[in-house]
Amino acid sequence: MTEIIQNNEIAIRLGAFFGIFALMAVWELAAPRRGLQQSKAVRWYSNLGIVAVNTVIARIVFPLAPVGVALWAAERGWGVLGLLNLPGWALIVLSVVILDFAIYLQHVMVHAVPMLWRLHRMHHADLDFDVTTGARFHPVEIVLSVAIKMGVIVLIGAPAVAVVIFEVLLNATAMFNHSNVRLPLWLDRVLRLFVVTPDMHRVHHSVLPHETNSNFGFNLPWWDRLFGTYRAQPEQGHEDMDIGIDLFRTPGELHLHKMLAQPFTGALGEYAINRRDWKKEL
Repeated sequence: MTEIIQNNEIAIRLGAFFGIFALMAVWELAAPRRGLQQSKAVRWYSNLGIVAVNTVIARIVFPLAPVGVALWAAERGWGVLGLLNLPGWALIVLSVVILDFAIYLQHVMVHAVPMLWRLHRMHHADLDFDVTTGARFHPVEIVLSVAIKMGVIVLIGAPAVAVVIFEVLLNATAMFNHSNVRLPLWLDRVLRLFVVTPDMHRVHHSVLPHETNSNFGFNLPWWDRLFGTYRAQPEQGHEDMDIGIDLFRTPGELHLHKMLAQPFTGALGEYAINRRDWKKEL
């Protein structure tokens, strides 16, 4: 089973991406959580266009994919998890959890360091919130993210199959929790004990800085609760809350070429965590 997953990594990841994307896109049409305010054609062209750009750039900068790095590290016996003498299934589960925690820390970091916030804010500058928002990241941030992920993989010695599973889960949950879908409130309360739900993550995309700096998890919701960054609901409610940041609020900024320039234009703003208004947290 492990060899099947490793040998079919690209097919598995592409199949999962397109399958989950199609499912969430249909779900958004059937049961939307909010009315969209901006041109869907422009947003989807730009948000999906950045996926194509990021894929090409990532492959150029990193000819070896994360799963290849895992295999390379395994051949050399690198990684601290190899010292624990755990069964294979436990290594896989532990690796996925550790990688998810690393993504949480990375997400906090790009909100905390002003220079990195300039990169990350392109993700937050979307004026609507739907399945394509989950893929909207600046190419420089993608390169940084892949480098950090590879470093963690080598450090812990994550098995290649765990890396494939994690990549599929991360992409799937990013599309799920960015989707404009309506869940019964009781189901949302249950699901967010185990996975980040759309209502939980939508708070993170609020225009209010103290809400933007909460709910950093992409997959597992436990880190936010454990480290005090969890916020259950937005102050204005999900239908009335404003999405985005205080910069780049004109529809023209939703075009692909404008998105690419956003890290290098405009003021820093009040969103970096070191500028956080702690009085609003009390």
